[in-house]
Amino acid sequence: MQYTRTVEALKQGTVIDHIPAGHGLKILRLFKLAETGERVTVGLNLSSRHMGAKDIIKVENIALSAEQANELALFAPQATVNVIDHFEVLKKYKLSLPETIEGIFSCPNSNCITHKEPVSSFFYVKSQLSDTKMKCKYCEKVFTRDIVAEVR
Repeated sequence: MQYTRTVEALKQGTVIDHIPAGHGLKILRLFKLAETGERVTVGLNLSSRHMGAKDIIKVENIALSAEQANELALFAPQATVNVIDHFEVLKKYKLSLPETIEGIFSCPNSNCITHKEPVSSFFYVKSQLSDTKMKCKYCEKVFTRDIVAEVR
């Protein structure tokens, strides 16, 4: 099988590659990448030599930090994040699960103070075997990453 590039090169911005197939839209929504006002290219179920199928997201003119990239590890631990400048990879991040995540997800507990007071959500992240749990700093309830991801 011949490998061909199916998404055009990016002059400047961030490429999130090797996202498990089917998770690209979730990452796009959760991390509000489409709300940047910049051009976003999303490839779903693309052929991958290593994964079989993968998703990819390219965001022009936005450079993710290492901290922002690691937040993606909750849903795409094998993903790579490349910061591009003049068509060249300026930085390449291998993801690792962060210890805390602030301000990205809402607490699923409707009685949590984060829904009533002007404070950012804050979760402690714990990985146990193949499961990742998130504990709210304020109400101290523990949730799976998927439950937290479903809350809007």
